[in-house]
Amino acid sequence: MRGHILAIDQGTTSSRAIVFDPHMKVAGIGQQEITQFYPASGWVEHDPEEIWESVVSTCREALKTANLSAADIAAIGITNQRETVVIWDRQTGRPIHNALVWQDRRTAPLCRRLKRDGLEPTFSRKTGLLLDPYFSGTKIAWLLDKVKGARRRAERGELLAGTIDSFLIWRLTGGRRHVTDATNASRTLLFNLKRQDWDDELLAILDVPRALLPAVEDCAADFGAAEPGHFGAAIPILGVAGDQQAATIGQACFLPGMMKSTYGTGCFAILNTGGDLVRSKNRLLTTVAYRLGGKTTFALEGSIFIAGAAVQWLRDGLKLIARAELSGPLAAEADEAQEVYLVPAFVGLGAPYWDAEARGAMFGLTRASGAAEFARAALEAVAFQTRDLLTAMHRDWRAEQRATVLRVDGGMVASDWTMQRLADILDAPVDRPAILETTALGAAWLAGWQAGVWPGTEAFAEAWALERRFEPMMAPGRRAAKLAGWRDAVRRTLSRPR
Repeated sequence: MRGHILAIDQGTTSSRAIVFDPHMKVAGIGQQEITQFYPASGWVEHDPEEIWESVVSTCREALKTANLSAADIAAIGITNQRETVVIWDRQTGRPIHNALVWQDRRTAPLCRRLKRDGLEPTFSRKTGLLLDPYFSGTKIAWLLDKVKGARRRAERGELLAGTIDSFLIWRLTGGRRHVTDATNASRTLLFNLKRQDWDDELLAILDVPRALLPAVEDCAADFGAAEPGHFGAAIPILGVAGDQQAATIGQACFLPGMMKSTYGTGCFAILNTGGDLVRSKNRLLTTVAYRLGGKTTFALEGSIFIAGAAVQWLRDGLKLIARAELSGPLAAEADEAQEVYLVPAFVGLGAPYWDAEARGAMFGLTRASGAAEFARAALEAVAFQTRDLLTAMHRDWRAEQRATVLRVDGGMVASDWTMQRLADILDAPVDRPAILETTALGAAWLAGWQAGVWPGTEAFAEAWALERRFEPMMAPGRRAAKLAGWRDAVRRTLSRPR
């Protein structure tokens, strides 16, 4: 029984816990939605206490549904929404403020000022990232400056900061470990990719005390142990990776040139570049894919802020559908003669545009446009944005190692209509795996491999199974016309002409 692994998947809209059996199959699941707070336009927050309570309860639920106890679990793996950040009291563990979510745009003025000061090349050269509110570093600076007394307390060593993985590990271990992994660290604007350590120059620019930050470990490492009081027995925490890197691992993208795209709240495409630290000329991100045994594997990443969130908008904002899974069937009913485009810049545009001030817009509406056309536009926007990312990646990456097939995962990929339209727009095959829980599986593999109860990379890759391949079927002329319409819609939406 000790081959079972408990994976914690703490995401933007929910916390999930999954128990995987020794054959890497799902044995038990717990899930709980978490509250989204929008205190001002472009601001997004989570309650860290709610996140913590949801993680504990979903882990207990997963163990119960698997009919297992904590004594049956070999290790815990954690994956998390990456750039979301928390600052908490070192003694009590209590947060000083709500978590600032990766979607939060409140630090846009700070990012603009740093750009005006000519500092973006410095950040980009060292971190592989761009100066955008998306990343954690400016969020930490905002909290230190805006929460009364926070900076003074941080300088006295009374506070700690970290992404959600760090906060959960601190709580699980009873405050014994303040740690993170290289993938989460690489998303902070504070981590030097070459040196694989916090960068003193960048810390000074953002005025973030080094003592505030966690130690950085490999993705598979000893992160401490969850105390017995949480689940009934101590369980070692042996694997940690940010959600998109965990999905890359779960999709077994271990070879340079392999690529995956995850469709959750946002969409995140990652291309494995091996040991090559590729500097993008097309406003993509250079990031850590994973770090194992002290060896770093790098990746190019494109980040789309709104993917599944557009379906949530159809459901919760416009009330056009009762359930998210109805978006595909509704889109299939759309009038093909109408070309309606949604540019879902609800919180700005991510790669390759990086326009924090852009806001959402719809184009091509007629008197005959209705719910079906809105649904199709929302789903096609995901495909168009993915096409933008792949085009940029192909420009940056060596032609002989370009990915020819895209492996996909996340909640949206259950929709056959959406995946077929994705293949049509990309003009490339799209592979949907047999196991869709790839993010949790990646975290579980890290922990299971470190614990010595799960196989290494080659055997794990051989176990990856295809559920369905979607081949492009759209006529080239129609594809070209739709792409031209999309590019025009984006041009009209950008806050600055390009």
